[in-house]
Amino acid sequence: MADTKREIERKYEAAAEDEPPDLTGTGGITAALDKGVTALDATYYDTADLRLTRASLTLRRRTGGDDAGWHLKLPVEEGVRDEIRAPLSDTVPEHLHGLVRSRTRDAALVPLVRLRTARAVHHLVDADGTLLAEVALDRVRAERLGGGTGTAAWTEIEVELADDGDPALLDTIDKKFRKTGLRPSSAPSKLARALTETGTGPDTHGEEEQPPVTAGDHVLAYVRAQRDAIVALDPAVRRELPDSVHSLRVATRRLRSAFRTFGTVLDRGATDPLADELKWLAAELGVDRDREVLTDHLTAALDGLPRELLSGPVRNRLLTWSDARGGGSRRRLAALLDSRRHLELLDGLDAVIAAPPLLGAAAGKPSKVITKAVRKDFRKVAALVGRALDLPPGHDRDVALHEARKKTKRTRYAAEAAVPVLGKRAAALVTSMKSLQTLLGDHQDSVMAREALRELSEQAHAAGESSFTYGVLYGREERRAAAGEASLPEVWRKAERRMRL
Repeated sequence: MADTKREIERKYEAAAEDEPPDLTGTGGITAALDKGVTALDATYYDTADLRLTRASLTLRRRTGGDDAGWHLKLPVEEGVRDEIRAPLSDTVPEHLHGLVRSRTRDAALVPLVRLRTARAVHHLVDADGTLLAEVALDRVRAERLGGGTGTAAWTEIEVELADDGDPALLDTIDKKFRKTGLRPSSAPSKLARALTETGTGPDTHGEEEQPPVTAGDHVLAYVRAQRDAIVALDPAVRRELPDSVHSLRVATRRLRSAFRTFGTVLDRGATDPLADELKWLAAELGVDRDREVLTDHLTAALDGLPRELLSGPVRNRLLTWSDARGGGSRRRLAALLDSRRHLELLDGLDAVIAAPPLLGAAAGKPSKVITKAVRKDFRKVAALVGRALDLPPGHDRDVALHEARKKTKRTRYAAEAAVPVLGKRAAALVTSMKSLQTLLGDHQDSVMAREALRELSEQAHAAGESSFTYGVLYGREERRAAAGEASLPEVWRKAERRMRL
């Protein structure tokens, strides 16, 4: 079973004869407790073309120390990583393999580097003996196992913050270190340094481009950013991190919208099949997400009712209804992300970026091409909103407003893609589309809530329970939808005023 540790640390270059500076009296440190020297032996795994290393991920099997086992390190931000741990085994644990599958796809994970380290550790504690940080003097010997035959040796000092420690302490220690002549390591990790010093290091320039010039450059930059987000969010979804499923769905929608909106730049004959697959992925990701959001909404609505309006086992009925629609969450999502269909989608996105199917407009002036595309999307929204406002309240208007909501999202994403080119004008349109999307989204949520309440009422009635409370909630949802529809004309007028592209 894997567990996770948040790792906040900094590394410094050191000479073979160096020792860590005395930090007593620095940042509340009152003592440095000598914990002795530990021998660590780690084998690092990656694909032959270093896909993990290029993405700043490291996967190793290590013996020695108090945390022997498999370690997968995922970047969070500069100097911060999540270390996912699993017990020792002869092969890469499947759980860890899954967390890197969006990077590795079908490529094998092979041992590339062996690092043997003599680690001298000191615990930095305060007056109460509370651990603040750990300082390690590492004397490292590296041996290339694949892709090279070299060896290397170096010394470095690593400072790792204690769990729940104050990151400001690392800044204080950094100042002390710099005064003594120590400098931060130029390599992002021991593995990266070992690869560089024992053979060909990772190519970090694979898909980097010159600053965008043409319309095609700008569209491809946006497409690449969404592809990167889809790949990077994969392990977060598997770990069930907050908001990860929603963020992944948004990235798929943004990319799908880009393919549709910029059809004069990228040939839709090549991108439409990918757009269809992105739609499939977003729908699959939404199976549990939409249910959870709706359940949370109905639960909050119940919480807001006076006690005298609660009749029958309403909460239990809601929980039973929600559980019956569950999809097995983590296992289902892992199976989805491991599926051949999903991996082929990722390969397809890579192929479009590597050899983009550019059309004539791709060579055009960005402001002209992108403005034209955004205006086209906005006109579609305008037609749908106008149609909805001409309809009387009811099912047909609900459907029209839902269609307008979907086109509003596309226009918002198109405006987001246009910001690097059009600046404040596009940013203003993003703001107005967000407001419109929120209003139309709330309206659609009310439609879905009323459908659920009808279903719950029917189930309660069939079970001989009171359906009174469901009727109360239904009426409130109707008023909520009516209020949104009443405010739509004004929200739309503001959006039209901001459409100055």
